[in-house]
Amino acid sequence: MTDTLKLGVPKGSLQNATIELFKRSGWKINVHSRNYFPDINDAEINCAICRAQEMSIYVENGTLDAGLTGKDWIAENQSDVHVVTDLVYSKVSSRPARWVLAVAGDSPVRTLEDLQGAKIATEMVGFTKRYFAERGIDVEVEFSWGATEAKVVSGLADAIVEVTETESTIRAHGLRIIDEMMQTNTQLIANKKAWEDPFKQKKINQLAMMLKSALVAETLVGLKMNVPEEKADDVIAILPSLNAPTVSHLYKSTWLSVEIVVDVSVVRDLIPQLLEKGAEGIVEYSLNKVMF
Repeated sequence: MTDTLKLGVPKGSLQNATIELFKRSGWKINVHSRNYFPDINDAEINCAICRAQEMSIYVENGTLDAGLTGKDWIAENQSDVHVVTDLVYSKVSSRPARWVLAVAGDSPVRTLEDLQGAKIATEMVGFTKRYFAERGIDVEVEFSWGATEAKVVSGLADAIVEVTETESTIRAHGLRIIDEMMQTNTQLIANKKAWEDPFKQKKINQLAMMLKSALVAETLVGLKMNVPEEKADDVIAILPSLNAPTVSHLYKSTWLSVEIVVDVSVVRDLIPQLLEKGAEGIVEYSLNKVMF
């Protein structure tokens, strides 16, 4: 029987982003309606869909060998798992999300201490209780089933602890952030016993390498251009390439072909500069994976 890795894929807001990341990394996951065991084009992996909030529990107890979940939910569950690597991606952006403490815009609360005896609504109850207890502040923390921001607006809570990436929902409800409690991002985690298994550790490391290479590629693009020999030094001098550019002669020509990989953020300014220096036929192309 072929060895297999039991892999957990997060259900909910991260699901589509995770499946797309796997696709760019070389694995196609097909999720069927109402089926928690999707197909994957790898005979060595069995997939299961479960909530990110519960993922670390199932990985810790060995139901799953590995899985993807947020750093926040590992902390919430106090799970004893092996963290393989950070994977900074989300449904909205490529930056870490933040768990913040927020109050109504007109609230007199300015510091954590001002919340002594207050009621706080959040989905991350355990972490919030420990956070305040460590600071000697007595608060009542209750679980929020959703629409957490509205709890303050409606007077059901004095403050909330909620996750945000852009703060747009926080601002839309007229709330004010008074503390950042944690930064979080997706992590690939493994069961500690599974990590000791040579086959499973090798497979998990393969996943980590390919997933990270796809994430790196999102931030980079390739540029190709033709450059007259006499202008090559001027063009190459302004190239912010990861390493020295690849330069080759065009067939029976005094022109050179120059190719580089650069950060996507510099391209809009770089291309006009390259044209001014004498480059022609500039082509920008996307990358699927980049490994260092």
